[in-house]
Amino acid sequence: MVYHALELLAPARNADIGIEAILHGADAVYIGGPGFGAREDAANTFAEINRLTDFAHRFNARVYMTLNTLVADEEMPQAVDLAWQAYKNGVDALIVQDMGLLEADLPPIQLHASTQCDVRTPEKARFLESLGFSQIVLARESNLDTVAKTHSLLRHARIEYFIHGALCVSYSGQCYASFAATGRSANRGACAQLCRLPYSVYTEDGKLLAKDKHVLSLRDNNQSENLEALIEAGVSSFKIEGRLKDVQYVKNVTAYYRRKLDEIIARHPGLKRSSDGTSFITFEPDLKKSFNRGFTDYFTRERHHDMVAFDTPKDAGIPVGKIVRVNADSLEISSLDELHNGDGFTYLTRENTLSGFAINRAESLTHNLWRLTLREKPIYRKHPQLKPGMTLFRNHDRHWEEALTKPTAKRLIPISMEWTATAQGFELTLSDHHNVLVRVNRGLCEINKASDALKNEASLRNNLSKLGQTDFQVESIVIKGNEWFAPASLVNEMRREACEQLTKARLDAWKPLTRALPDETLLPYPDPVDYRANVLNEQAIRFYRRHRCEITEPAVETGDVHREIALMQTKHCVRFALGLCLKDHLEAIKKDPSLKKLMRPDPLILKTGPNSYRATFDCKRCEMTLLGRVRSSVSLGHLPSIKSRQK
Repeated sequence: MVYHALELLAPARNADIGIEAILHGADAVYIGGPGFGAREDAANTFAEINRLTDFAHRFNARVYMTLNTLVADEEMPQAVDLAWQAYKNGVDALIVQDMGLLEADLPPIQLHASTQCDVRTPEKARFLESLGFSQIVLARESNLDTVAKTHSLLRHARIEYFIHGALCVSYSGQCYASFAATGRSANRGACAQLCRLPYSVYTEDGKLLAKDKHVLSLRDNNQSENLEALIEAGVSSFKIEGRLKDVQYVKNVTAYYRRKLDEIIARHPGLKRSSDGTSFITFEPDLKKSFNRGFTDYFTRERHHDMVAFDTPKDAGIPVGKIVRVNADSLEISSLDELHNGDGFTYLTRENTLSGFAINRAESLTHNLWRLTLREKPIYRKHPQLKPGMTLFRNHDRHWEEALTKPTAKRLIPISMEWTATAQGFELTLSDHHNVLVRVNRGLCEINKASDALKNEASLRNNLSKLGQTDFQVESIVIKGNEWFAPASLVNEMRREACEQLTKARLDAWKPLTRALPDETLLPYPDPVDYRANVLNEQAIRFYRRHRCEITEPAVETGDVHREIALMQTKHCVRFALGLCLKDHLEAIKKDPSLKKLMRPDPLILKTGPNSYRATFDCKRCEMTLLGRVRSSVSLGHLPSIKSRQK
């Protein structure tokens, strides 16, 4: 049978978190190297990456390294050197954004297209495949129809799809707001996250529509109910966002999606996971207990109204109960949940903003009545809005978090054992599902018959099953020659030796991923060739020329783009979120034509602090664009060849 292999791809801020992700069920992890990763606070040394690759390959799991920022000309030798070091340290693939790297002398390592490549169309995916990319992450905004059309157009490349975590409001790779305002470039891993700020929204004539609301702050992605549909549409790699997340988050989310995917695989004989082993988890995974801004499945199926977290970009937590009484230093609340010392709680103020506090102590007074002693005293001064009847949310469960800092999973590879005994000696054979096989023999001068063959066989099975701290678990044991007695010490010695040999044989049999060859036919570049092509080096210019297009404008990071540009382009629509979408209210407008004027797709003005943006709307494409000028004077590179053409 030909199997379709599914990959659960988890984030790794560092090697320790990557190892835990693999233990908890990840088939692959992605991690930042010493530089040029799109999370500048998640860099790692190659010694640590090598430690991770050594561990991953024991389970036939993969490690992908991010090399997915824009690269300036003077940085190109360093970026290429990092690619070679990654290859030498066992990294299985590089995640790349800058097309200039394809003009460099890269090692024979597999290439994956970063989310920063902005792959919104099947044509863009096919273009990247033609360059030699083996895995392509589609834009988070892609719906099932786009996934299916992309899958039908691709010849060999695998589709990667974000299934969980934070959502960027702008198309990835096309957000310039952070650099324009602060000089911190999202395309260089230093996003200032302006989308998480509160904005006031006005019409062009100054009418206030929303005051200090987080109108660009999306809820977190959660595709747990769409996994089967995504598989049917052609997704092979299921990606969890979060290279800055802590180990508790990665453990919980990875274990949750591992269970969901395993349930699907069990129902479909043609599916399998892409790595080896089974993860045994000691806790009950629960997505709501890890940091989240509320959940949305975004555009996977259809546009809907619960995509935005207007009130806060923070984790509000899970409702746990209502306040019964407010004392000077404590609260009494009714709750059926078990509460713990050190828990954190939140509540919504009258202004509908999120506030919160931590407690020193939680005491159970009755079956469902608790006394919470706060760290902040007196309560009426620190939190004057707390009152009886108010709902409290818990966003930090100390007991849960502490439990996840301890060992919570082991991963074991099923193996088959065959014990053969004859008058000439003993042989133990171990094999895995890949038919990697080892044999250990012992020939003895004198071999005795067992006084009880069945009891001897039971003893053999018991001793052979003691796999201890190895990576293996027994799937089957075949005993041949149970009439010949074998001392427990001999069986244990042969078992240990065979397990060591199998571990080594599996690593010897491990094969690196192969680099896909580019197509012979050069396909034309399908996207704009102005600043949106993100060109920061001369090698990228040569790349685009080979694909029959001339770059007309350098990347905004050069500091040479000062006109009004699209700082964000997004499928999220502020008009739709505020209930002002013309298409969304056609029936209401038929009944009351005066509503049409209010809901025309006229530009809106978004203001936060000193920054102001004009939002325009393309209703035919259901897209919103935030326009503004690049005010930062920072320059991360120069391209005189492009500037001379502009003049």
